[in-house]
Amino acid sequence: MPAVNTVLIVGGGTAGCSLAILLARAGVEVGIAEIKTDWTVHGSGITLQGNALRVLREVGVLPEVLESGFAFDELGLRSSSGAVLAEIPDARTGGPDLPATVGMDRPRLAEILSAAATRAGAEVLLGLTASELRQDESGVDVTFNDGTSARYDLVVGADGIRSHTRSLLGITTAPRPTGMSIWRVHTRRPPGLERTDLCYDGPCYIAGYCPTGADSLYAYLVEDSQDRTMLSSAEGLGIVRGLAAGYHGFWDEIRASLDGHASVNHTAFESLLVPAPWNRGRVALIGDAVHACPPTLAQGAAMCLEDASVLADVLLSAERLDQGLLDAFTARRFDRTRTIVDSSLLLTRWIRDGSTDADVPALMNRIAELVTEPA
Repeated sequence: MPAVNTVLIVGGGTAGCSLAILLARAGVEVGIAEIKTDWTVHGSGITLQGNALRVLREVGVLPEVLESGFAFDELGLRSSSGAVLAEIPDARTGGPDLPATVGMDRPRLAEILSAAATRAGAEVLLGLTASELRQDESGVDVTFNDGTSARYDLVVGADGIRSHTRSLLGITTAPRPTGMSIWRVHTRRPPGLERTDLCYDGPCYIAGYCPTGADSLYAYLVEDSQDRTMLSSAEGLGIVRGLAAGYHGFWDEIRASLDGHASVNHTAFESLLVPAPWNRGRVALIGDAVHACPPTLAQGAAMCLEDASVLADVLLSAERLDQGLLDAFTARRFDRTRTIVDSSLLLTRWIRDGSTDADVPALMNRIAELVTEPA
């Protein structure tokens, strides 16, 4: 018998849906409070490394992910001219039977996970979030933003880097800027582009792209952080086209495809690491609500998925919920996520400072070895 019978998950993103699937499938009564009224996810693409795929297989959605995305096992380094500098076999961190990396459209991954959560039996509460939490030794009374209320054995905040649940718990740790930001654009994949290539020279800190499907990719350009909030879509697209003009090879075809229909977004790189413990009584936090980092290691989604897997394992393998159980969850996750956050920030600093003595291959190898071990 699991340690909980009823669980409210606040936030229906990658971590929240994955946890809901694992718990509901085991017979736990799960509710997902998602503040959006249509559960639509926007964005361009996402890079899923092997350890993320390992959890998606556990969740039961790997076949759909592989069918929807684009798998590859190699990373390229290029100059701004388009010349190939290196071709590096990518580590199969999920095991030899999984691809090293899958690129896919972020909205499609959200669609797969939300549909799977519904099939597993989770109750989806769209347009709702927790506005007040009152707990005692046996449960949590939740008041929602529409004035209704319900009681649960456990509440899990999976509501992102600006988690409202985190603030309800009185945790004051907040995201910190890194001084860099990223333009992402979703567009057509040129024939022959079959992996991620990265470029570290030219007008941007990083210029890269990732295939996401049979005829799609997302491309990205990393620059110094600046306020882009007042730009129109057309102005943003113009900046992306201008930056992309500094890169060639496949970038020439990517830039030519960026017409008025291209989807462009701009996001600042931020970091977050909430000190242990990741709970206050019967309210716990997972995913970006407790740890977030720049995407320089492409491990953000993987860490969220691993949180869901580990918390489900802890809850389903015990018969009683207590602080020791939630401490066990934090203990299994904290050092691993701290290493990912710290290493992502170190790599970001190296890139921004133009460090000539940075041992990037050694850093990447250490991270690959770490995440190859199951969480």
